[in-house]
Amino acid sequence: MRRDYIKWYSPSLGRDMELLAFGHAGFPVMVFPTSGGRFYEYEDRGMVAALAPKIDRGELQVICVDSVDQESWYNRGIHPAGRLHRQNALDAYLALEVVPFVQRRTTWDRMGTTGCSFGGYHAINFALRHPDIVTYAVSMSGAFDIPKRFLDGYYDSNAYFHGPLDYLPGLSDAWYLDRMRGNYYVLAVGNGDALFDQNVKLAHAFGIQQIPHLLDVWEGFGHDWPWWHQMAHKFFVK
Repeated sequence: MRRDYIKWYSPSLGRDMELLAFGHAGFPVMVFPTSGGRFYEYEDRGMVAALAPKIDRGELQVICVDSVDQESWYNRGIHPAGRLHRQNALDAYLALEVVPFVQRRTTWDRMGTTGCSFGGYHAINFALRHPDIVTYAVSMSGAFDIPKRFLDGYYDSNAYFHGPLDYLPGLSDAWYLDRMRGNYYVLAVGNGDALFDQNVKLAHAFGIQQIPHLLDVWEGFGHDWPWWHQMAHKFFVK
């Protein structure tokens, strides 16, 4: 399996950023780590191995990006507005730096996103914010009420536009809706997961907006790597 380690200085984030890219051909999927996780987590936890059959067949390429959650949502040492500023910088890094890299490496102009737990939030949020780029997004045990949980009561327009449960239900912009309705979104979650209700609410918002989606409910807790191995295999290999 082709495996590339890449690092460059990000003007958007003002520091070096690293990633791992797997595969030689096929549809590209950007992977977000769990909260506090790193770009190598997906490989270390066996998720790349779970997708190996499709990667080896040249049908899938996996690009594992790094996290700045400890500098943004989890950074209690700065004002909430500063945390949101850092999240905006991450979005710029992904859209203006990583996406062009993926397009050059893979020759695809569209891609998918995925992630587990906090990574599931990032996968869906980035996909919804950039529906012209991301056509397929799979969240595994994702959390979607992020601004209300991580900003100590602070709320502004940046918080709104990083909260899928906030901006999606009332979205009326035809440019976004037209593109979202041509894409597909998966919310895989265990019915015993504490985040189950957030997934149900987001699925309802997708339905109201007539956006193609699947709420895939697993029997049990579902919020751990053995479950995520099975979910990834279901939605990327089968």
